[in-house]
Amino acid sequence: MPRILVVDDDPMVGATIEVLLQRQGFDVTLTDGGETGLAALEAQTFDAMLVDIFMPHMRGFESIRIFHERAPSIPLIAMSGYAFASSASPTPDFLRMALELGASRCLRKPFTPDVLLATIRECLAGPGDSVPKEAP
Repeated sequence: MPRILVVDDDPMVGATIEVLLQRQGFDVTLTDGGETGLAALEAQTFDAMLVDIFMPHMRGFESIRIFHERAPSIPLIAMSGYAFASSASPTPDFLRMALELGASRCLRKPFTPDVLLATIRECLAGPGDSVPKEAP
């Protein structure tokens, strides 16, 4: 049974992902931030990680970098639903930045259960596709 670490400060998002993955046969560890996620990573072995980019305390980019440094062989899927209130200003591509910091794949919130499952299965399948990419 693949073990997935989910790091998201939004309890509803985390719980939804947890239930969805458990129903698909995954063993899920849900944490509410970067610090607790790192503690779980040090205490257990995981097959993949889902990490939100924007969280309080340990910022997501810092989390992405540290999680990747501590466990470079574990696929990391970065998630973000962040959007600027003003559409007049250009929006930085946060998901692209996450890929540069070590994320294997990226998901833009909201995403569908099918996209989440396909992205996780791609990561678990191994390095057949070595080019990091953002999920649709």
